[in-house]
Amino acid sequence: MDPRTSAQDLMRCDLCETAVVQMHCDTCLVNLCTSCVGKHMISDESKKHEVVKFQARKSTPLYPKCKHHIKERCEMYCNQCEIPVCTSCVASDKHLGHKIVKILQVSDERRNKIMKDITELNEKIYPTYQDIASDVQNRMSQLEKEYGDLSTAITKHGEDWHREIDKLVKKLKAEVDEMKNTQLQTLQKHLDEINKTMSDIKDEIDSVEIAIDTNDLSKLFSVTSNVDIYRNLPHKIMPSLPKFTHGTIHKELFKVFGALSSSSLTSEKDGYSMKTTQKSPEAGSSPPVKQLLDEPETVTTIKIYIHFTLLPFLYNVACLSDEEIWTIGGDNNMKLYSINQGSLLKSITTKSKNIPSNIAVTKSGDLVYTDYDRTVNIVKNEKIEELIRLQNWRPQGVCSTSSGDLLVIMDSNDGKETKVVCYSGSTEKQTIQFDDKGKPLYSSGNYYRYIRENRNLDICVSDNEARAVVVVNQAGKLRFRYTGHTPAPKNKGFDPRGITTDSQSHILTADYNNECVHIIDQDGQFLRYIDCGLSNPHGLCMDTNDNLFVALQSNKQVKKIKYLH
Repeated sequence: MDPRTSAQDLMRCDLCETAVVQMHCDTCLVNLCTSCVGKHMISDESKKHEVVKFQARKSTPLYPKCKHHIKERCEMYCNQCEIPVCTSCVASDKHLGHKIVKILQVSDERRNKIMKDITELNEKIYPTYQDIASDVQNRMSQLEKEYGDLSTAITKHGEDWHREIDKLVKKLKAEVDEMKNTQLQTLQKHLDEINKTMSDIKDEIDSVEIAIDTNDLSKLFSVTSNVDIYRNLPHKIMPSLPKFTHGTIHKELFKVFGALSSSSLTSEKDGYSMKTTQKSPEAGSSPPVKQLLDEPETVTTIKIYIHFTLLPFLYNVACLSDEEIWTIGGDNNMKLYSINQGSLLKSITTKSKNIPSNIAVTKSGDLVYTDYDRTVNIVKNEKIEELIRLQNWRPQGVCSTSSGDLLVIMDSNDGKETKVVCYSGSTEKQTIQFDDKGKPLYSSGNYYRYIRENRNLDICVSDNEARAVVVVNQAGKLRFRYTGHTPAPKNKGFDPRGITTDSQSHILTADYNNECVHIIDQDGQFLRYIDCGLSNPHGLCMDTNDNLFVALQSNKQVKKIKYLH
C-alpha cells in the first residue's frame, strides 16, 4: 500500500497540529493544511518554497525532527555526538569544532551495515541454525536406534539366564531407559533453545526489513541489530553411550552377568561452524600457525622456596595468568609467584596439611588441587572447599577442560587399577579405563601420572610406570601411545613426568631421565626436543602466548621458555 495515500486522516499539519494534511512543502519537507500554507510561505522568505498537494509530494527523505528546535528537521549529522542535528544546532556552540556531515551519507552507511547484517542472518546464520537443528534431530534419532540396539543386546543375553536373571535384566534395562531419557531430555532442551533462537532471528529479520523499507529515518535509526549475539553459535551436545559388557553364566549372577558403563553428554564450544558460501573458509576459532624455533630460548628463571622437609623438591607448576604461576613442592604449601619479579605473592596451606598431589587452574581462575586424603579441592578467595571425595580411589593428576569440566586420573587403593574420570562440578560424567578389547589403558600402581586436554579435545596422560604418553579421544577410545624417541639427549630410557599442550595442538612432556622436553604433534609424531639445561624437569604448563614453564625438581626453579615463533 502506498504510504502517501494511506491513512491520511491520521496525518496532521506540522504547523497547527490539528487540521488534516492537504499540502506539502518539498523545500522544507513540512506537511501543511490549506490554512497554514500562507503562514509557512512567509515564515522564511529566503527559501523558495515549493508547496504541492500532499499526494504529489516528491519521494524525498523524511528527515528526523530536531529535539531542540521543534520546527526544524535534521539534515546533518554530528559524528562526535553521534546524533542528527539541524542547521540551528550546527550554528550553536554545542557542536563547535565537531565534524558535521550530511545525514544522508550516514543513513546510507547505516542502511548498508544493516543490509549486510540482514544478508548474514538470511544467508549464513539462520541456515546454520537450521543445519544445527537438523543435526540435533538426527542425533536424537540415532540415539533412539543405538539405545534400542543396546536394549536388544541385553535382552538377548538375558534369555540365556532364564528366570534367575529376569530381575537383573529389568534393572539394567531401566538404567538404559533412564540414561536415554536423560540424554534425550537434554538434547530436546538444546533443540528448543535452538528453535527459540531461530524464531528470534526470523522475527528480527522481519522487523528490520520493515524498518529498511520505510523512508522514515527515525525508524531506521531506532533499529538495533543483535547479529553479534547470534554469531555466537550454541555448544554442540555430544551424547556418549554406555557400553554393555556381558559375562559368562556363573552362580554369582550379579558379578558376571554384565554392567553398563557410564553415559555422558559433552558440550563442544566449537562443535558447529558457520554456514558459508566461500570455497575455503577458515574457522574463526583456528589459531594462527606458529613454527618451532630452531633454538628454544630461556626467557626467565624463577627461584622457588620450599620449606625444609624430607623432600625439598619442586614438583609442579600451573599458570594463573601470563604474569603469575602457582607451584607445589615437598611441603604442604601452594605458592603463587610473580613471573616478571620472581617474588612470592601468596602461600596457601592445604586443608589436610598433606603435600598436594597435583594442581591445576580452572577457566574462572580458581586453583584446584588433589590430596592424598582422596579429595579434590578448589581454592576460592583463599578459602578451600572440598569439591570431590573419593571412596577406594586416590586422585593424582588433574586438569580443567575447555568446557569447564575437570579431568582426574586416579588409582585404586590396592594399586591394581587406574582410570580417568570427567567431573562436572562434583558430578561424575564419564569414566575412561579400558580399550576396545577390555584391556587397561593405563598402568597400575602408585606412580607419577599427569593429565591434560588437547585443543582437539583429546585426553593426554603422562603414564610414568608405562613409560608412555597415552592419548585417547573425547569418547575415551585409544588414539595412540608415544613411548619416546631415539636417540635421546642422555641416551637413557623415556621417563615421562609433567605434560601440557599448546595452541598448535602439540603435546609436550617432561623427560626426567634425559633432562629435556619432548614435543610431538596431535597424532603422536615426534617433532623436536627442548634441551636447554633442564635439570630433572618435572612439571609443565603453558601460558596464553605459548610460553612453556618447566618446574625443575632438584634445582627448585621454574624456567620460562620460548620455543615457537
